Amino acid sequence: MSTHPFDDALELEQLGDGRFRGRTTAPYNNMVGPFGGVTAAILVRAIELHPDRLGDPVSLTVNFAGPVAEGPFDIHARPVRTNRSNQHWYLELSQDGTIATTATAVFGTRRETWDDIESAPPVVPSADEVERAGLPDFIAWAQNYEMRFHAGALDETGSADSVATLWVRDSPPRPLDHVALTSMTDIFYPRVFQRRGQYLPAGTISLTIHYFATAEDLAAHGDAHVLATAHARRFHRGYFDQSAELWSASGELLATGHQVVYYKG
Repeated sequence: MSTHPFDDALELEQLGDGRFRGRTTAPYNNMVGPFGGVTAAILVRAIELHPDRLGDPVSLTVNFAGPVAEGPFDIHARPVRTNRSNQHWYLELSQDGTIATTATAVFGTRRETWDDIESAPPVVPSADEVERAGLPDFIAWAQNYEMRFHAGALDETGSADSVATLWVRDSPPRPLDHVALTSMTDIFYPRVFQRRGQYLPAGTISLTIHYFATAEDLAAHGDAHVLATAHARRFHRGYFDQSAELWSASGELLATGHQVVYYKG
């Protein structure tokens, strides 16, 4: 029985003592190295496989220190402190002894509390009412996602703002879980492409994700589309920021993503 390409990309060999070995996969290649979203997801998967893990992801920060070359890589994941309801992690991804990526994560258990929300999802047509359109074929990782852009589809005209809003899910469809949600927070092409209407050298330096969806929330979501929206606040001297929100079709905020991106031009 064949597995989903995303699960192939997440496959890790457990070496013991919090160490894992993985390998890049061609379907999730980016223009330089693997897609950052799948790298972040692999780090979450390493914690999920760790025997000392407590609960599910609450927050993740990934610092992309250098490119990940095609081929094998090693991950070292260690819990640096475990409290009653949350657990703090430090991770390193390396190749041939050279660190390519570092990360910190918070995992934890959830309990019933007072709930409220001060944000609202974008008002858009349903996924079935939006035409499917993705990124160019040479961007390999993007072919693994069904994208339906309401605003911000990639073109060469430039734009007065950086807002992108789209429905997205894995292709072929795959039930949403925390690793898939992690990867989806990075599905937005660089906001500078949208503003300038052209490809420029650009890459994420640091990505932070805050998770609101519980495992039960994601199980109820199934393989339905996620409503994803992102924008930048400022482009200045080689760096810009990006803030993203991922929503369920029923209007539940699943996660937020925040990153700083390096660019030229």
